[in-house]
Amino acid sequence: MLSKPTWSVSSLLPSQSRSESPEIVTPAQLHHLLRLSALPLPKSPAEEQSMIATLQSQLQFARAVQRVDTKGVEPLRAIRDETEAAVEEITIGLDDLKDVLAKETLVGHYQRPRKVKERIRSDAENWDALATASRKAGRYFVVESGKKAEVGEP
Repeated sequence: MLSKPTWSVSSLLPSQSRSESPEIVTPAQLHHLLRLSALPLPKSPAEEQSMIATLQSQLQFARAVQRVDTKGVEPLRAIRDETEAAVEEITIGLDDLKDVLAKETLVGHYQRPRKVKERIRSDAENWDALATASRKAGRYFVVESGKKAEVGEP
């Protein structure tokens, strides 16, 4: 690895001392970009100047990144560790699957594997839902309605 960094973020941002002139963004261009992006227009001239300054610094940063020499650098295929140790760690082998394969059975003429269904019982299944019912009829709650009182009246 490098013993000391060769650049910093501040070196990518525009500065007054550098001979590079920042890319000029006009208020009309800013308004056009905001309309294309479906973003609200600035509410004040100060907010507009702040947005223009931010956009100019972002453009300066993008241009600096574009200037980096990438000859001989392989394109990034994925953002992950691609060392041999990492590949070995994420590789699934037969030993990792032994428990899962042991829960399968071969079925039919073509001996297709089928997962053996396991019945997992929990204490929640043993809960008596009718324990708090004031009246029950077999396995059901009995709910009193006001219709009996209405029927008895003349």
